[in-house]
Formats: sequence, C-alpha cells, structure tokens
Amino acid sequence: MSKLTKNQKLALEKIEVGKTYSLAEACEKVKEITFTKFDASLDIDVRLGVDPRKANQMVRGVVTLPHGTGKVVRVLVLCNPDAEAAAKAAGADYVGLDEYIDKIKAGWTDVDVIITQPAIMGKIGALGRILGPRGLMPNPKSGTVTVDVAKAVEEVKKGKIDFKVDKNGIVHSSIGKVSFTPEQMRDNAREFISTLIKLKPATAKGTYIKSIYLSSTMSPGIKIDIKSVDE
Repeated sequence: MSKLTKNQKLALEKIEVGKTYSLAEACEKVKEITFTKFDASLDIDVRLGVDPRKANQMVRGVVTLPHGTGKVVRVLVLCNPDAEAAAKAAGADYVGLDEYIDKIKAGWTDVDVIITQPAIMGKIGALGRILGPRGLMPNPKSGTVTVDVAKAVEEVKKGKIDFKVDKNGIVHSSIGKVSFTPEQMRDNAREFISTLIKLKPATAKGTYIKSIYLSSTMSPGIKIDIKSVDE
C-alpha cells in the first residue's frame, strides 16, 4: 500500500471521520482540501438505487450547468458543407467532414466533443472502435447527433455535459473547477442532482439517491447529506 503524501494527510485531517456534510459545507471544504498546483476539477459521485444491467433502469442524460464546467471544450463538427458556416459561427473549433474522418482513422482524437448530423452517421459509424472507448462517439441521446449543429455547439460551449450510470450504479461527472466560488459549485451540484432525480426510472424500487460524494482531482471524497441539497 502506497504511503500518503503530506498534502493527502493534510486533506484527511480536515475531514471529520464519519461526518456527513451539508452541500454548502462540502463546497467550502473541497476548496480547503485541494492542494494541487493546477485548477483541479470539481467531481461528483452519486450512487443510485438502480440495476444498470436492466435496460429499463439505465440512467443517462444531459445537463447544462449554470456556471459551465470551467473547461475549454474543443468541439469538432462533422457536417455537410451547408452547415459549416453556422457551426463555425457558433464557436466550433474544427468543422469539416471527409478530411476529419480520415484524420480520426489515422488516430487523431484531439477533441472533447464531436457533433454531427443524422445524415452523416452512416459515414462515421466505422469510427466507433476509435471514438467509442474515448467517449467521443456522437449519440442522439446526448444531443450530439442533431440537425441543428450550431445550437448543439452553443450548448456544449456554455456547459452542457452528458452522463450515464456505470455498471456499479454510480454516476460520476466533473461539474466545475475548484476555482469556482462555493456558491457556483453548489448551483452546479444542485442542477446535476436535480436532473438525476428527474431521470429516475419508473422501475427503480426503494431508495433512488443512495449517496453523494464531492471531491476534487486527487482529493478525498466528502459525503453529502442528501437532504441538504435543497437547502
């Protein structure tokens, strides 16, 4: 077992063992226990009372965070020529079609989101083996396959993210940066959790939101009192 670093020990000392923090307290505490030299990501982990192995209990959705993600999101739009100008005007970093398909086939994946049109999906289906493992394959459910590529670009740039429950029933996502104010962190966390609640499958029984943890890059997780989210 690896030894704890000095900063890891300091972080653990600032968290009371067994304590459940309010969302407001956790947002302030996560700033206290982050010692990275870079602007760390603010991460949330929500354990759900669902069985992801069942198709009717798969939780997947999109949310637009009120204060964005704090990240510079590089967007590639694969579209027909008639949509290129609108995509560029909306802020897309890369716009085109065949030349980018060839680049991706050659191994280029230096983007964060790929948006395309329904009519183009047939052309990029073969890229699934490259894009799928990297989470870059466009998907109608996440809004990245659409006839209105310009609107999709604008939403992604403003802080729209997509998420889905993993095989262990946990939804993990970055919802901001540690440089955000505690209030901005809280707003983003509330919006994320509220969206999850709206997506509760009708077939899910018992407690839906089982636990919520807030953390930053390389920091310990802080357990949140679920009831405090609406306070």
